[in-house]
Amino acid sequence: MKISTKGQYAVRAMLDLTEQSHNYPVPLSNISVRQEISLHYLEQLFVRLRRARLVNSIRGPGGGYVLAKSPSDITIGDILRAVSEDISISECTDLSKKKKELCKKVGDCVASVVWQKLAKHISDILDSITLEDLRKEDKKKDQEKALRHSFAFSI
Repeated sequence: MKISTKGQYAVRAMLDLTEQSHNYPVPLSNISVRQEISLHYLEQLFVRLRRARLVNSIRGPGGGYVLAKSPSDITIGDILRAVSEDISISECTDLSKKKKELCKKVGDCVASVVWQKLAKHISDILDSITLEDLRKEDKKKDQEKALRHSFAFSI
């Protein structure tokens, strides 16, 4: 399994929105500059995030995006699914008709049990990490960075 730039950018943009919003709309152009992500690409991602009801858009002067829910109620799994990120690890973990055509042994292969269990654990982990968790980790890293760069002088 590999998370594409679509999924990575969506998570970064949502974390940026979490940190910058403070209940005020954040323009995508600001997120684009801070995260070094194409504005056009962000617009496409945020259409999907809005449809998934993870963000709300505010139109007009001073408009932008705000989180539709609390950061503690939005998981990384929610974000990845909203932007149609494929988090399956093999055809065996997706038992849809389309995937069954790719492998004739789907359903008969004992090894598929391993892939399905692994996919379930990955999904559970992604659904257990919230934007609030990432925000706290980011603050912790900032504090550690500040401590590494502090100097002590004695006279």
